[in-house]
Amino acid sequence: MGLLDRPDAGRLLFEGEDIGCATADRLAALRSRRVGFVFQSFHLLSRLTALDNVALPFLYRGLSPRSCHGRAVAALERVGLGDRIHHRPEEMSGGQRQRVAVARAIVGGPALLLADEPTGNLDSESARQIIDLFNGLNADTGLTVVIVTHDPTIAGCCYRRLTMSDGRLVGCLPSGPEAAARL
Repeated sequence: MGLLDRPDAGRLLFEGEDIGCATADRLAALRSRRVGFVFQSFHLLSRLTALDNVALPFLYRGLSPRSCHGRAVAALERVGLGDRIHHRPEEMSGGQRQRVAVARAIVGGPALLLADEPTGNLDSESARQIIDLFNGLNADTGLTVVIVTHDPTIAGCCYRRLTMSDGRLVGCLPSGPEAAARL
């Protein structure tokens, strides 16, 4: 889904484009512009402020992070950290660091947000805030959010749950807005 691997069989379409035929440069461009990634361990650069961490993806697009300052500030405000833009990661809690990582993932306006165990290093209240943030992004902007988790409480808060075992889909629970209220 993150356009890092090519399918072994069948076809993978991303926004109507057959990814199996795409060049490495095309895949990199799609990842840069259309896919946001959030990881369990934040992957923030400790020497950079929250604002600079969020603006970092613009470098990969050939843009000056300074020229995109307003978009980075807006992304931080969207995740509730408008008052922390000049703080470095070590000056923030785990939940705040994860929200910076989410802001960095959404700053470029992706169509797809992939979150790999995004609450694994967080306390239950911070985890709830992150899941609420993901659900709000989906509801407000239509952003598709895919969360990979081993935590049944977190999975229970998702609108739709797909269960995988040994690389195969083994279960699918229907979507429903009531799932978000479970956490």
